[in-house]
Amino acid sequence: MLSLELVLDHPFYFAIIPIVIFLIIFIYRDPPKRTRHGSLDQFSSSKIKTPTATFEMIPTNGIHLHTLCAGDKANPLVILLHGFPEFWKGWENQIDDLVNAGYYVMVPDQRGYNLSSKPLNLGDYKVTNLVNDIIGLVDFAKKEKAYLAGHDWGAIVAWYLVFLKPERFHKLLIVNVAHPVVFGSYYTKNKEQHKRSRYIRLFQIPYFPQRAISRNNFDLLEKQLIGSSRAGTFTNENLKAYKLAWNDPGTINCMLNWYRAAAQRRVKLNRDQYYVSIPVLILWGTDDKFLVTEMATSSLKYCKNGRTELIEGATHWVLHEEPKKVNKMIVDFFKASCSE
Repeated sequence: MLSLELVLDHPFYFAIIPIVIFLIIFIYRDPPKRTRHGSLDQFSSSKIKTPTATFEMIPTNGIHLHTLCAGDKANPLVILLHGFPEFWKGWENQIDDLVNAGYYVMVPDQRGYNLSSKPLNLGDYKVTNLVNDIIGLVDFAKKEKAYLAGHDWGAIVAWYLVFLKPERFHKLLIVNVAHPVVFGSYYTKNKEQHKRSRYIRLFQIPYFPQRAISRNNFDLLEKQLIGSSRAGTFTNENLKAYKLAWNDPGTINCMLNWYRAAAQRRVKLNRDQYYVSIPVLILWGTDDKFLVTEMATSSLKYCKNGRTELIEGATHWVLHEEPKKVNKMIVDFFKASCSE
């Protein structure tokens, strides 16, 4: 630590200390800028054929979520939540089948992603804020309850939604993410999971991760998506749409702030809140390179009415790789009576 006497005796410090403070503030904030693309630039009519599909900017929790809405608004509501580094397009293969099964579907870009609002501060990405964003969508749709599904980070938000607001949801579908308590245990005690989660620790560094990710037209993210999925899963069309979502300056920083806030702005709940009473189905691609499969079944300890379906040979990106199989499981689960 610098002593006051040392600072007073060396005027150099008067100049350098404010500069250092400014740089620290700057690299943590890295403000986003105005988006340069529109909703239809990422829409594929070959993937989503329902004529009712539209995009809305929905006000919720003090921000706006860019949301794909499809189906009859009078039907039961299904909300689909994407993860990192995707946006609403992560669920595009599921939308038609859910609409055809009789549901009204909402798929938001979550805060900080794509065309949704991008709050600047780290605390804006606390999980309680992410939860309240989605409750606002349920309210906007004028529904008392919704069916809920989440993948990756979207699944973490989904877990917390049913921890904090269980009365607002009929059922919970989770794709390739463990119950948060289970993940925390495996992260600290399981060497393999700790190794696979190295990127989470790297993301805590300010400024430099988003600069590395953005270099060479997002070459790093592209390689990670392709390298962690089955061959051909992410087409050139997919990647073009994804790069539009990532391309606006400051957006990658907002996306990484989800990880930073999870570590630096933790939310602690009462032990009883971590137990889920509504029906839960956990779908899991067994070749996930980021998360060990054992966490899927371990998560059932916190589900009073839960089961898992392991999808052999699929990866973390099972929604893209096995849409027919996944969609049937989702519809069957949502349609089944709660007593089954």
